[in-house]
Amino acid sequence: MTEGLCVPDFHPPWFDPAPPSAEDCVFPRLINRNAETAPNEVFIRFETGEFWNWAETQEKSVATAAALQERGVLQGDIVAAWAPNSPALVRAWFGANYIGATLAPINTSFRGRLVEHALAKTGAKILIIHPDLVSRLDGLSLGGIERIILSGPTGEDVASVLPVPVENFDALIGNSEVVELAHVEPWDSPVIIFTSGTTGPSKAVETSYVQQWTTARVTYGYMTASDRILVNLPMFHVGGISAIVAALACGGSVALFEAFDTRRFWDLVRETGSTTCSGFIGALTSFLHKEPAQLIDADNPLRICMLGPLNEEAVAVAERFDFDYVSGFNMTEVSTPLVTEINETTLQSCGRPRTGIECRIVDANDSPVPVGDVGELIIRTDQPWQFFSSYLGDPEATAKAWRNGWFHSGDLLTCDHDGRYYFVDRKKDAIRRRGENISSIEIEMEVSRHPDVREVAAYGVDVPGGDQEVMICVVPNPGVELDPKTLIEFLIPRMAHFMVPRYVRVEQELPKTPTNKIQKTELCREGVTENSWDREAAGIRLKREKLTAY
Repeated sequence: MTEGLCVPDFHPPWFDPAPPSAEDCVFPRLINRNAETAPNEVFIRFETGEFWNWAETQEKSVATAAALQERGVLQGDIVAAWAPNSPALVRAWFGANYIGATLAPINTSFRGRLVEHALAKTGAKILIIHPDLVSRLDGLSLGGIERIILSGPTGEDVASVLPVPVENFDALIGNSEVVELAHVEPWDSPVIIFTSGTTGPSKAVETSYVQQWTTARVTYGYMTASDRILVNLPMFHVGGISAIVAALACGGSVALFEAFDTRRFWDLVRETGSTTCSGFIGALTSFLHKEPAQLIDADNPLRICMLGPLNEEAVAVAERFDFDYVSGFNMTEVSTPLVTEINETTLQSCGRPRTGIECRIVDANDSPVPVGDVGELIIRTDQPWQFFSSYLGDPEATAKAWRNGWFHSGDLLTCDHDGRYYFVDRKKDAIRRRGENISSIEIEMEVSRHPDVREVAAYGVDVPGGDQEVMICVVPNPGVELDPKTLIEFLIPRMAHFMVPRYVRVEQELPKTPTNKIQKTELCREGVTENSWDREAAGIRLKREKLTAY
């Protein structure tokens, strides 16, 4: 086998690798098709209890398109939206797409320069914003914004404190009889999605209809018209967008909620009749696994779901709540290049490259590494437009990501001789300590085994000499007082001496993006804080065990 190349590829039974036509993948055309064939079938149920059938979805989208067009939005323009999952955000998205414009949803956790950065990147003239976020605009540069539209009512006179005209979203209903609907192609862009920004400033990823359709059909292609997907990932995240696109593509339905809630999750699954969901990602699986078992756990309509990562906790959740699962690997820039079989039994596997995808594991010079070694995952596809076209306004970052004709993921993976890939760590999250490259993921897995730990982040903190020490920030289970010394004593027999954290910081929560990704850049920036416990200061020094020479 060629070094760095893992074969064979994998053809998920629910995904057709042939390039989609415009009728297959352009969202307004999908809405029109479903409105014609099943006008009275429910497409989307909102957290407020509001329902739209397909005919209403089409009507509201076209009316919103007309209103945007009346306000000067043209084909190819970008409309910025800073709001949580809501009817207003869905209308803005589909309305923009009907006239060939692109929606740029902005992370609702952004503040200060992050908001300025996002608005500047989009170059948008119109900003649709939740009223509670308006105060964050105070003192900021609005870039090219010429009009602000509030996504809901407000009891305050915000118009007087904003430098541009302000109106309420209720007014965003134009004359649908005069709207000029655009001829949109599969390679046009429906949404610009900002990356999570866990390793640096968020990049504005310019996606295509083909990319979003492919992501949805690979990730949720098992869905049929009779399925309902519970979407509790935000729509400024690829997971929220692709889950809704999955329902568009198959004629299914959506239950749209603002955020993941561990306590209410299964009640919502039952209440909404959801047969699948937008995925258990990262710590969400752990949260559900640690909830007390109940006799009714298996009594729910969920039939299949995306899990990631595929570990013992994830499989235990699937067995306990009686649903099938798939797993895989995806990023905002690509379209689920790796996917597992249903109920994959190889733990930690991200699956194999789907048909049409080529993957390599390479070193810093893009040279393939031997099978089994750790390296960066690089990817390319044999179909056009399945990956992002550019980072908007950042040609240097685009060129760096696409160097040598491959997309560079920035993730470290390994591959076995059966063609299965395994995630090791973010390239920037790997810890370098005294000549050892340490995976933060492996440290976190061991720390999570401690019964008092609810969440953990492992990262490197710089020390003199250009080296790093291992540090962890842990969140204990509710009502538990976690002793760092006891935790370290638990870890010593379970991991290599060089992996055992030197510093332990106990907090009640970790800094996160709204998609529940831990912001390690924030933890690294804070470094060793005053409340951090130092293993070596406590007299616990670890060395490599010296073995007897024979």
